[in-house]
Amino acid sequence: MRFDDRFLEELKARLRPSDVIGRSVKLKRQGREWVGLSPFSKEKSPSFFVNDDKGFFHDFSSGKHGDVISFLQETERLSFPEAVERLAAEAGMQLPAEDPQAAEREAKKQGLTDWMDLAQKWFAANLRRSTGKAAREYLEKRGLPEDQWDRFGLGYAPNDREGLKAALVQRGAKPGDLVEMGMLISPEGGGSPYDRFRDRLMFPILDARGRLVSFGGRAMNPDDRAKYLNGPESPLFHKGATLYGLPEARRILGAESKSTQSIIVVEGYMDVIACQRAGLPAVAPMGTALTEEQMALLWRVSSEPILCFDGDGAGQRAAFRAIERALPLLKSGRSFRFALLEGGQDPDDILRDKGAPALRQALTETRPFAEVLFRREAEVEPLDTPERKAGLKGRLRTAASAIQDKDLAEQYRRDLFERFDALFPGRSQAPQRAQAAGGRWRPGGPPPKLGQTAEGAQAMQALNRSIEPIAAALAHGAIEDPERMDDHLEAIASHGFGDPALDGLAQELVRLRFAGQTLDSAALRRHLASSGHDALVREVEKAAAKSGAPFLAANAPLAEARVRWSQGFDALTRVAGLDSALASAKSGADHAFDASAFSRLKAERDALRRAIRSGTIWDDAVVS
Repeated sequence: MRFDDRFLEELKARLRPSDVIGRSVKLKRQGREWVGLSPFSKEKSPSFFVNDDKGFFHDFSSGKHGDVISFLQETERLSFPEAVERLAAEAGMQLPAEDPQAAEREAKKQGLTDWMDLAQKWFAANLRRSTGKAAREYLEKRGLPEDQWDRFGLGYAPNDREGLKAALVQRGAKPGDLVEMGMLISPEGGGSPYDRFRDRLMFPILDARGRLVSFGGRAMNPDDRAKYLNGPESPLFHKGATLYGLPEARRILGAESKSTQSIIVVEGYMDVIACQRAGLPAVAPMGTALTEEQMALLWRVSSEPILCFDGDGAGQRAAFRAIERALPLLKSGRSFRFALLEGGQDPDDILRDKGAPALRQALTETRPFAEVLFRREAEVEPLDTPERKAGLKGRLRTAASAIQDKDLAEQYRRDLFERFDALFPGRSQAPQRAQAAGGRWRPGGPPPKLGQTAEGAQAMQALNRSIEPIAAALAHGAIEDPERMDDHLEAIASHGFGDPALDGLAQELVRLRFAGQTLDSAALRRHLASSGHDALVREVEKAAAKSGAPFLAANAPLAEARVRWSQGFDALTRVAGLDSALASAKSGADHAFDASAFSRLKAERDALRRAIRSGTIWDDAVVS
């Protein structure tokens, strides 16, 4: 079987050499490498080295050198296809089917790459022509001098529907190939293809091997709907498996004498360029949350990459999303740290305003994964009752159990519970534990609560803008049709809509209904805007759109919508009641519970939660 280069590169990108080789050779970290006794010859002093950054091993005693595939061939006497098959199974990759046309496709892909290189040269030339004046002024404003343009391959796409097309077709390119590689757009209704990128500052996107596979473009027109535009998926470009700036970041790491340097993930192209100009090995995803494939790429380069986000609410939420996706993948030697920049500045701002030393300093102030994970769970709700404290403990236990590595999961469980104990310290250990939790202890005073420190307040503020979709759907439905609340006013007054971020809004809606104010939806919205809820209502609408709640459908009959809204609200209220009952039972406050009753209620609670999250809660709705 023949394997194309893309398959083999992806396979090696998913596996760290030290993990594969470490199963048969006892390795010990030494600087940026791993060292052990040679598996090919008898020796007393280790001369066998593994370099994860470069993806190879080297044995000085025998002179053997290679990657994980050749290592299995050498040590287990496997053929090349057998070694690839073994590693593909470990990496969770399906082997490509036999395809006699594979060589032909590879040749065509090389042809597309050649046209991509010519496109980059054309963009670069336009940046220095009269047509690129606005782009040059933008770069000057951003503090990026001309002597850096070539380093990062920058260019400009003129505001011309067929400028690039004409330039490449004149050199022999076929319009169909240019459409396939994402440089042209073929109109759905037919007609001649035209340039995808127009009036944009152009950033070339390279794959892990340094080959040009796509472009990103920054609009020069402030009225353009898409500020940044990436090329589409193509035979060359796979967005979820590519990191902008990776080849340059690896070169910086290779030249870095300090073995503790980690790769840094930032949010935008200009942030990557700013960091790399300051000597920091930075990359960026393609405008989306990090994928599992991108995390595997990062871990091949660094055991603990730094995820850098703005310190505002959006940055906090992005950090929490990264935690959710990374949690099951953590293991010894594979984690993340977080850098949350304060003051609303991004790396490019810091470089321009304060210089490279300030940027390097800002990115050394990081927080471990466990700390940010604990903060995410602790900020879900106020921790002012035994039930809510028990709820936090349950969430921490669930978070730790999401880690697939059992040994690491147990270590996380212990760490998270220690942070929990520090948050609610006993009298004898309060000062030390409160400080460990990040608060400032005042002798004789109560332990600090989350939200009372500047960082905690910022996290709480971020939480207030992060709304559960189903809870948002209930609130949105109540605003659209206030009468549907009338049978549930006391419950809404007690429990809100199931998300603490909406408690103030819920209380205002209840107050209006109890006061007898029969406002229609439009009047209600005007009242909420005048009472300071306008921004929250907009956030509710955005979150509700993600819920899939059937009572929000435009064509849903009013009677059906009200029944389904009530069913969703009753389910959330029931979950809250079960949480309270289970917490009371765990604490021993309710002696009426026995083990079977506890298990039954827990099963009911978990089933309701799953039904709410999946949307099946409405499948059996009774419509009157």
